[in-house]
Amino acid sequence: MPIEGRVAITGRPGVGKTTLVERVLAQMTCHVGGFLTKEVRKCGHRVGFALVDLATGDEHMFARVGKGAETVGRYAVDARIVEEVGVAAAHRAIRESDLIVIDEIAPMELRAPGLVAAVEAALASNKALLITTHAHATHAVADRVRQELHLVRVRLNNRDALVDVVVALLRGETPPEITPRSAPSPVSNP
Repeated sequence: MPIEGRVAITGRPGVGKTTLVERVLAQMTCHVGGFLTKEVRKCGHRVGFALVDLATGDEHMFARVGKGAETVGRYAVDARIVEEVGVAAAHRAIRESDLIVIDEIAPMELRAPGLVAAVEAALASNKALLITTHAHATHAVADRVRQELHLVRVRLNNRDALVDVVVALLRGETPPEITPRSAPSPVSNP
């Protein structure tokens, strides 16, 4: 089945945006590239974040609890890792993949100057897209993604049901209904 959809997933931190993306990718049979942002935990506590290049499997920690030259909240951020792993993976995906994944557009990842250009290049491509945004990211590129792509709002109580919705949208199909008619839909059309 061809992949043609363009989907943005948005939600609060810790709600499961990356988990939803991983579950969607497990059902895709096309060539996928780009990157994921994953929590790094020790003894049940979040101690940082790592970027995973989807084409190579390479994983590099880019944010750790502590102070550094670049700090976002309680995390020291290494923008160089975001450039070398995330931005490079996004550009490679634009050239080589059927589906481009950018997880996520958020304050830590936006410390890398090249991320905005990578997202804009992905938007300008004719490729299928799966992009996550922090719910409160106010950057212009995050706003553009939420306006131009099918927007899926993830919450803890709907994350599992959204897998089939996102897969259908990426395949250009009508997504299954997952909410009662009286409830607001988690999916917005561009």
